[in-house]
Amino acid sequence: MLLKTQPKLHVIFSCLLCIMQGSLYAQSSDSKLNSLAPVTDAMLANPPAADWLMWRRTYDAYGFSPLDQINKSNVSGLQQAYSVTLDSGANMATPLVHDGVMFLLSTRDTVLALDATTGEQLWSYRHENNAPPATKIGLALYNDMVLVPTSDLHILALSAKTGAVVWDHAIDAQSTGPLPYSLRSSPLIANGQVIQGVTATLVPEGGFIIAVDLATGKESWRFHTVARPESQAGNSWNELELDKRSGGSVWVPGSYDPELELVYFGSGPTYDTKPLLPELNKTGVTNDALYTNTTVALRPATGELVWHYQHMANDQWDLDWAYERQIISLQVAGVVRKVVLTAGKMALFDAVDAATGAYVFSFDMGIQNIVAAIDPVTGHKTLNPNAVPSSETAQLVCPFALGGRNWQSTSYNPLTKSLFVPLSEVCMMGGPTGGNSILTSGAPMNPVPRPIDDGFYGRTQAVNLETQVLTWNHKETMPATSGSLATAGGLVFNGTLDNQLMALDDTSGEVLWQVDTGDTPASFPISYAVNGKQYVALVVGQAAIHAGTYMAIIGAFTGGAQSPLAQLPHTGPALVVYALP
Repeated sequence: MLLKTQPKLHVIFSCLLCIMQGSLYAQSSDSKLNSLAPVTDAMLANPPAADWLMWRRTYDAYGFSPLDQINKSNVSGLQQAYSVTLDSGANMATPLVHDGVMFLLSTRDTVLALDATTGEQLWSYRHENNAPPATKIGLALYNDMVLVPTSDLHILALSAKTGAVVWDHAIDAQSTGPLPYSLRSSPLIANGQVIQGVTATLVPEGGFIIAVDLATGKESWRFHTVARPESQAGNSWNELELDKRSGGSVWVPGSYDPELELVYFGSGPTYDTKPLLPELNKTGVTNDALYTNTTVALRPATGELVWHYQHMANDQWDLDWAYERQIISLQVAGVVRKVVLTAGKMALFDAVDAATGAYVFSFDMGIQNIVAAIDPVTGHKTLNPNAVPSSETAQLVCPFALGGRNWQSTSYNPLTKSLFVPLSEVCMMGGPTGGNSILTSGAPMNPVPRPIDDGFYGRTQAVNLETQVLTWNHKETMPATSGSLATAGGLVFNGTLDNQLMALDDTSGEVLWQVDTGDTPASFPISYAVNGKQYVALVVGQAAIHAGTYMAIIGAFTGGAQSPLAQLPHTGPALVVYALP
């Protein structure tokens, strides 16, 4: 009888074991979520070293982790800790980590809460809608909430512990046409508000920045990034009526200085360039097109414009100045200055005073041929003759319209005062006007290699910010496709178009570690720690428009169907996480 009953006992025991393991996992998952501490204003202003609470980790947008367990001496041993398969579709979202829980925005407006040590799903939420999926930078965290921008112009507050909807704000914005309003950036939390940029590339009346009260989910204020005709800056649009003005898209999150009580956002240009091409030569009227390609400093409580600085007036080549605004204190001419540092697609950097917007300095990555000179007092840029589209001939314009830099954010190490810039090196033949182009001037933007084509289309460039001297650089065969991550371990992480993620020595540029991620690095790398163990994470997968376009361009430059790029495997969208064994 014993021999006959053993299998039954084994099955019963196995089932009980499965139930116990499942119960233990459920308890562990519940414990992780239930022990989540609220994300406070103090945490956002000075995040715990182990956490990554916002897009670039800190309000000053450094993209810097103070963790140093992974460092120059041991990074060569980095291994994949786990991966999580994500929904199909372009994804460049930044993972956020708090108290060992990772929050990630996937495609189709799906939010995931994961165990940050294993990738096990704790909860998920999908915002069902019929809008075309918009590739977004990510989420924000505050109190017990996850703040979510959606493809159908909603801002959601979800419970961080359960994924349940706390409130749902539908942004009042109607648009038609091929490029309607869209939410692409992650929200910024400041002074009781969730502040979100809105893109409007060809939408009449242009883009805007909206603030929603965190407690109520109601709109607090709205700042328009295209100047209204009746406003002080309204005469900068060649006398165009409001419904003929467009652009001013806000593609990335802003930065926040709690001491100055200012938030800083950048805007893009307009594609409707034809009406702005001529100068009217009328007193008091310009074609500068404010507030495109501009840094705006706003009061987070009210949306009041405190100052603005336009980096490039009347941009005729879609060379946005829409990217991160880093708030950095530096010695300038023997005096400590707090500056806002940013660069547009030209990979030309401007620093302006954080309190006043006064010009401080500029430096150039050496890619662009549009700006010939910069006034050392005002920062006014004098353009080369070929910087304006011609009706007669095409001209070499550098960089290509996707930029020497683009979404791929810089990182800054405050310990060494070094900035790290991921770059792409491609030019274009621009014009003549009157052709087929996304720009209404009709000036085509056809990609071509740089005049000196050395076979390298990417570069990581280090800059000493106190001297503005370009120090080392690491040339890469392929353009950068991820943001840059700097760490206190003396490392710089960035990803390239050929599925590579690498860690560079931050003092020499030497490659200390490199791995094939299985697909295109597509997001902004982060580093975090749980129970004393440090991790590096990023999203890879289906290329967003920047990487997808470069895939075609560099492929054509390097052999078409026989190009090494064409032979690369693509395993699909995934979160990949690395750690030391």
